Amino acid sequence: MKKIILTITSILTLTILITGCATLFAPKTHPLAVSSEPHGAEVYVNGFKMGTTPVELSLKADKSYTIEFRKEGYESVTRVVNTKVGAGWIVLDVLGGFIPVIIDAATGAWNKLDQDAVNAALIEQNK
Repeated sequence: MKKIILTITSILTLTILITGCATLFAPKTHPLAVSSEPHGAEVYVNGFKMGTTPVELSLKADKSYTIEFRKEGYESVTRVVNTKVGAGWIVLDVLGGFIPVIIDAATGAWNKLDQDAVNAALIEQNK
């Protein structure tokens, strides 16, 4: 019985030590509230239609996104959403040792979107 408990404890400890904090605990996707004035603009993320405003998107935080707003009779508006590194994850990884830092950096698990919301004011086209 002691051998089984020791084995399970060893496996759990090893798993925690060889993975980064963000890899274990950070969300895999991040919400991004997208809106426009006027409402009802089509939202394209990296060229793919994702809905009409207002809409909440769920995006991975390991890459940047180009968000385009289109509405008939209005000029298109483009916004860029970049990623940034969550400082809290870095601190936790450093406290955990060298391996968690490498894992979270390589996987991008410690990244997050640099914005929680994207808004666009569309301007009417001249006729």
